[in-house]
Amino acid sequence: MPAVADAALVTASYAADFERCRLLCETVDRHVTGASHHYLLVEHRDVALFRQLESRQRTVIDERDLLPSWLRDLPDPTSLFKRRIWLSFKAPPLRGWHVQQLRRIAIAERIEQQTLVYVDSDVAFLRPFDCARFWRDGKLRLFIRENALLRPDHENHHVWSRNAAAVLGIEAPEVSPHDYISTLIAWRRSSVRDMLARVEQVSGRHWVEAVCARRRFSECMIYGRFVDEVAGGAGHFHGSEEFCRVHWTGTPLSDAQFEAFVSEMSPEQVAIGMQSFIGTDLGRIRKLVGA
Repeated sequence: MPAVADAALVTASYAADFERCRLLCETVDRHVTGASHHYLLVEHRDVALFRQLESRQRTVIDERDLLPSWLRDLPDPTSLFKRRIWLSFKAPPLRGWHVQQLRRIAIAERIEQQTLVYVDSDVAFLRPFDCARFWRDGKLRLFIRENALLRPDHENHHVWSRNAAAVLGIEAPEVSPHDYISTLIAWRRSSVRDMLARVEQVSGRHWVEAVCARRRFSECMIYGRFVDEVAGGAGHFHGSEEFCRVHWTGTPLSDAQFEAFVSEMSPEQVAIGMQSFIGTDLGRIRKLVGA
């Protein structure tokens, strides 16, 4: 394998985020190098909509081509049929955020690129970024916040870490002190495939069934704990700098707050992520990035 393996950008999205995903694609085309293709992973009913974003370097993939046939989405009556729910006889009911994580894992079994660079659909690049930055001396950068879970304000992360240990067959520690969740990260395709083999070996079931059994899971926690505690860190080095500055929670930013948010980006940060459910105006974001 070359010192810097061929990379694919991977984005899981859905209809409500379509315009934000369009902006992501525009800024990827303008600023991102070092990736041979960009894959958009969407649910079946959104495929036609997202086809508008396809190009020679960008392909839309239907989740039905990634996930087992026994997992299917239906209109959710508890949301007056506005949202979807994924039902099967092999897993508890799943929501969109669960299935987006499954798509991000499953793509490793579908494509040939050896570096998977994950970027959310509500991200926009503001500065040049070469995917080769994830590689150093033949090893891939594994994002980590060391000892972040030692603080008491990470209840969900503790659950995700505990469930990652269970699905990977890690007996101790049940909860890792480290957090592996961030926006704009990279995985080795070979390591993902090894991870899935491990899950199936431990559980005796298809990896989707095993991961979903506990329902509260994080694909980043599973991958991070697999690399560090099962694979012994093989093929990876740790990095804690965040390449994307994200507005995770709170209220929509005013013009002044938004400008300050961008101006406070650290030197290594090349993109911003404005969580779509917060409601920051997309026109404001487009104006800032010049799109």
